[in-house]
Amino acid sequence: MTEIKVSSGRAYPLGATFDGKGVNFALFSANAEKVELCLFNRNGTKEEKRFVISTNDNNIWHIYLEGIKPEQVYGYRVYGPYKPQEGKRFNPNKLLLDPYAKKLIGKLIWHKALFGYDTDSPQKDLSFSTLDSAPYVPKSVVTQDTFDWEDDKYPQIPFEDTVIYETHVRGYTMLHPKVPQQIRGKFAGMAADCITDYLDWLGITAVELLPVFAFFGEKGGMYIDNYWGYETLSYFIPEAKYMYGNDIDEFKRMVKILHAHNKEVILDVVYNHTIEGNQMGPTLCYRGIDNESYYTLQAENKRFYYDSTGCGASFNLQNPYVLTLVMDSLRYWHNVMHVDGFRLDLATSLSRVRGKFTQDSGFLLSMRQDESMRSCKIIAEPWDATMDGYQIGAYPPGWAEWNDRYRDVVRRLWRGDEKQIGEFASRISGSSDIFGYANRDMWSSINFVTSHDGFNLTDLVSYNEKHNMSNGENNRDGNDANWSYNSGEEGKSQNKAVLKNRLLRKKAMLATLLMSFGTPMLVAGDELGNTQFGNNNPYCQDNVLTWIVWEAIDKEDRELTCYVKKLIDLRRRMGIFKRLKFFSGKIIEKYARHKIKDMMWLKNDGTEFENTDWYLDSRRSLAAFVYQEDRSYIMICNANASEDVWRLPAFCKNAEVEIVLDSTDTLSGNYIKPNEELTVPAWSVVVLEIVKPE
Repeated sequence: MTEIKVSSGRAYPLGATFDGKGVNFALFSANAEKVELCLFNRNGTKEEKRFVISTNDNNIWHIYLEGIKPEQVYGYRVYGPYKPQEGKRFNPNKLLLDPYAKKLIGKLIWHKALFGYDTDSPQKDLSFSTLDSAPYVPKSVVTQDTFDWEDDKYPQIPFEDTVIYETHVRGYTMLHPKVPQQIRGKFAGMAADCITDYLDWLGITAVELLPVFAFFGEKGGMYIDNYWGYETLSYFIPEAKYMYGNDIDEFKRMVKILHAHNKEVILDVVYNHTIEGNQMGPTLCYRGIDNESYYTLQAENKRFYYDSTGCGASFNLQNPYVLTLVMDSLRYWHNVMHVDGFRLDLATSLSRVRGKFTQDSGFLLSMRQDESMRSCKIIAEPWDATMDGYQIGAYPPGWAEWNDRYRDVVRRLWRGDEKQIGEFASRISGSSDIFGYANRDMWSSINFVTSHDGFNLTDLVSYNEKHNMSNGENNRDGNDANWSYNSGEEGKSQNKAVLKNRLLRKKAMLATLLMSFGTPMLVAGDELGNTQFGNNNPYCQDNVLTWIVWEAIDKEDRELTCYVKKLIDLRRRMGIFKRLKFFSGKIIEKYARHKIKDMMWLKNDGTEFENTDWYLDSRRSLAAFVYQEDRSYIMICNANASEDVWRLPAFCKNAEVEIVLDSTDTLSGNYIKPNEELTVPAWSVVVLEIVKPE
C-alpha cells in the first residue's frame, strides 16, 4: 500500500469521494462514540490498515487520506453502547458497509457472525456477539465516475403518452434464445438488440424494473431467497447478480441504449425498510452505524421496532440525515445514472410523521421542492402494511399512483360479477373520484390489471385459487382475494370451450386496460401468454416459474402479442388519451341541440344512462361515448356470457362509423350504418370510431 497522509477532511459530501489526490471519507452517526475506517486489499480478503476517525462535525465523522485511489476497498467499525432496550446496538466486531458506497466487492455469506447478538444464546438479541463479520460481508469500494454518456438525453415522454412495461431484469432475459448466454439475466441482456427491437415493435415507452439496488437475495439456511429484490442493502449500488463482471457502468450502458430507443427507465425502489429486518436480523450497515437514527423504534420499548412495512422495521425518514440519504440516493440515480423515474414501494410508510401519514411529511415536502425530482416520473404505491396505510388519492399533484381499485373492478367485471358497472365506469374514465382534486391530471392513475404481485394474466383466467406450495410456506403466503375465474377448470386444460373463454377474457381485459383513461401498465409476459402455474406470490422463485419461457410461445400466444401491439397502436392513434383534465359530463356547446356531452354512458338502445340504470344488479355491459373534435369514439364492453345487441345513439344518424377494434375478431365488415343493429359478441370489447356526429 502506498504512503498515506492523514488529515481531518470535510463533512460533505457523505461517502467516499476521490478528488484526484486522495479520498475524503464521511459517515453520519449521531450516537457513536468512536469510528474506525478499515482499508482492505484489492479483493477485500485482508485488512491492511485501520484509522481512527477523530473528527466529528454535527454528527458527521470524517477523515481525508491523501494517496488513496479509486478501487480502494474499505469498511467501517463503529463503537458505542450495546443496550438494545435503549435502542443502541453498536458492535465493533461487525464490519459495516458505507451507506453512500457506489460499489461493492465480495459476496454476502449468511453466517452467524453477521448478527450483532449471539444467535446461540437464549437471551437472543439481548446477548452480544464477539464474532468478526469481516470474512462474510461484502466491502465498500471507492469509485470514480468516468462514464461517457456522449449525447444521451432523457426521453421525457409525457405521462399521457406513456405505456409502462413492468419487468424483472433477470427473469426477462434468462431464457431468451437470442440474448447471448453470458449476459442473460443481466443489465446488458435488457439492452440486447433483440430486446430493444421487440420493445420498439410492441410500442412500449417506459420499462419499469423491479428492484435493482443491491439486495443479495440468495440467503440459504433458514432464510428464504428473495428473487424480487424487495430487501435493500445499499441505496446507491446496482445488484451484483445483474452485472456481468461487477461493472457498474453496465447499468449506465443499459440506460443509454434504452434512451437511444426512446425508452424511459423507471426503477421500483424500496426505501421503507432494509435487508436488516427487525431485532433478530443481521447487522450489516445502518443498524451498526446508528440504530436509533436509521430505524423507527417503538416508544414504549426501544428494543423493538415500529413496523409499517410488514418487513420488520420502518426506515426512519423523520430523521433529517436519513431523509437526506434517501433524497441523495434518488438524485444519484437520476442525475448520475440517468434514470427517468421511480415507483416508490409502500410510499405511505415514507410519508409518516409520528406514525401518521401526512402530505406535510418531510419526505413529500422534499420531493416537491427538489429540482431533480420535478423532472422525474414519480409513482406511489399508495399504501403500507398498517390499518391506516391505504392512502390512494392522497398524494400531491405531479405524482402518479398505483390504482388497485382499477385492478380489482376490471377483474371482477370480466369474471362475470354483478354490481360492478358503476365502479367500472369510474375507473375506465380516469378515476376522477379518487384523483380529481387540486388540478391533478388524468394520468395520475396508474391503471393495471396485473403486476408482479399476484396472478399474471394467464393465471388470472386459469386458476380460482393460489398455488404457492413451492414457496415453502404451506400456501399461507400471497393474497387470497384475486378476483380470478378459471373458466370452469383449474389450471392447465385441453377443453376447447374453457380455452376459448380464457382467451376471450384475456383479450377483453387487455383491451379495457389500453382503452382506459389514465396511464396503462402491462406486466412483461402477459402479452406472451406467460404463466406462473397459479403462484400469486413468487417472490422467492428464481427459476423457470418466474422466468419468461420465450421458446414456449405458441401460435396463439404470438397472435395475442400482435393483438397487444394493435391495442397500443390504436391507443396512440385515437388521440383521446392525450387528454389531461377529467371529464365534466357537460354538453358540448356546438352540439347543444343533440345534448352531446364530453363523455356519456350509453345503454343498448343508444340512449344515455339514467340514475336508476347504475343500480341494475345484473347489468354487465355498457358503452362509453367520448367526444373529440375531429373523431369521437364509443367503447362497448360486454361482460355477458352471451352476445348483446346494440344500437347507435341518435346523434350518429349522419355519421360515418367504423369498427376499429373487436377483441374477438368475429364482427364482419369495417363500417356499420347508423340505423342498423350491432351484435356485440360475448366477453368482448368493441370500439367504434365516429366521424362528425350530429
